[in-house]
Amino acid sequence: MKRKAMLMSVDIAECALFVVLMVAGAYIRIPFPLVPLTFQTVVSVLAGLLLGWKKGAASMCVYCFAGLVGLPFFTGGGGITYVLKPSFGYIIGFIAAAAVAGVVAGKESCGTKRYIFAALAAFLVDYAVGIPYCIIAAKLLGVENLTKLFLTGNLIYMPKDAVLCVLAALLAKTLVPVIRRGKARI
Repeated sequence: MKRKAMLMSVDIAECALFVVLMVAGAYIRIPFPLVPLTFQTVVSVLAGLLLGWKKGAASMCVYCFAGLVGLPFFTGGGGITYVLKPSFGYIIGFIAAAAVAGVVAGKESCGTKRYIFAALAAFLVDYAVGIPYCIIAAKLLGVENLTKLFLTGNLIYMPKDAVLCVLAALLAKTLVPVIRRGKARI
């Protein structure tokens, strides 16, 4: 029973760590026209790869919920009105991305190619959720040039995120065995 309680504490700490990393990823911004470059996509993918789909998605849900209740966790602050921002779709996508990364990578240690495939699949899922939300929200807010928004507010970031996700996959390939060995000692 004591081991189970300790493992649960480790699980909670791991999830909390990724919530903190997401907040840091939101505030470490590289100025760019329209939307700043952040590191949130790669953190959400790494959460799924390192924590598995349940804990990875759970950590992203906590991040999303905390931001929606008003904690300044998002790039523009927080609060329920954030759902009206075109970029909110990516926050929802972070949850899906973490889940997909964890599901595709699986529970057992896998090869480098599978980690890369998992990371890129998660990256694409984040954009598959984020882009339509962005376009719909922008349309509702009266943005007229949706093509420009798609190109400059979405498409331009994809290469950077893809490269970072591949790097996250390589990092996960190295860290997952270490994490598993550490948990086995508890």
